[in-house]
Amino acid sequence: MSAFAALLLLPTGGAMAQAQPASSYVVPNFWDPNVRLERPDPGPPRVIRFLTDDDFPPMHFATPEGGVTGFSVELARAVCEKLAMTCTVQARRFDTLLDSLAEGRGDVLAAAIPVTRELRERFAASHLYYRSPARFVTTRGNARADLDLVALQGKRVAVIAGTAHQAFLEQLAPFVQRREVADMLAGLTLLRSGDAEYVFGDGFALALALAGRGGNELAFAGGPYLESRYFGEGVSFLLRKDELPLKRAIDYALQSLWDDGTYARLFIRFFPVSPF
Repeated sequence: MSAFAALLLLPTGGAMAQAQPASSYVVPNFWDPNVRLERPDPGPPRVIRFLTDDDFPPMHFATPEGGVTGFSVELARAVCEKLAMTCTVQARRFDTLLDSLAEGRGDVLAAAIPVTRELRERFAASHLYYRSPARFVTTRGNARADLDLVALQGKRVAVIAGTAHQAFLEQLAPFVQRREVADMLAGLTLLRSGDAEYVFGDGFALALALAGRGGNELAFAGGPYLESRYFGEGVSFLLRKDELPLKRAIDYALQSLWDDGTYARLFIRFFPVSPF
């Protein structure tokens, strides 16, 4: 189990030791308040089988007792409770999940697989429940909440080569001095050494870095970037296309979980530092 997974399993006081102050913590809202869903009939009573992976914290990961938890997993369990359904959660190897769903070895996929056009052709997707924004990170003393791309003119920005984040900077911020690196650790090393003034990358990965050892020396700067052309649609529960009644029931449950605060409580539990 990873160190971050272990962090999430500590009592609340320990898990939140390096969390953002409540005043700055942002829980994303993916639901339109003007669209209200009626509770649908999910079909005859049955056991709904959720499939997931156990090695991608904080979305889905193994517990010391041999079970599985994580944001996607606990959200799935909350959906079942909201719908008064009996559900099971089974962990499988990540690279087998899509085929397992297609072949009927489960009913719903609760794993952090970004939705794509190709996936929509093959499966039905629930309403989005997570997106990973792109973010800028800098040293805490240099952090500005109002940072925008114009303010980065001539700044040294570390970014992982060959990623959507590099392409974003090339197209929309060609005036920055890119420092292309092999991975996030290399980018953060450049930032700490002063060879870069910012790191630009996946907000999910950067939030993990801020929650980890030495992360309190760093901070997000500016707001999240969610351009789907570069950073994807987001994450949904996936189902076979013949499960549309169940999909509609899950969509209703997700909106209800946002409305009653359950979504926010789970998000804060599994993201000590909000990627948003």
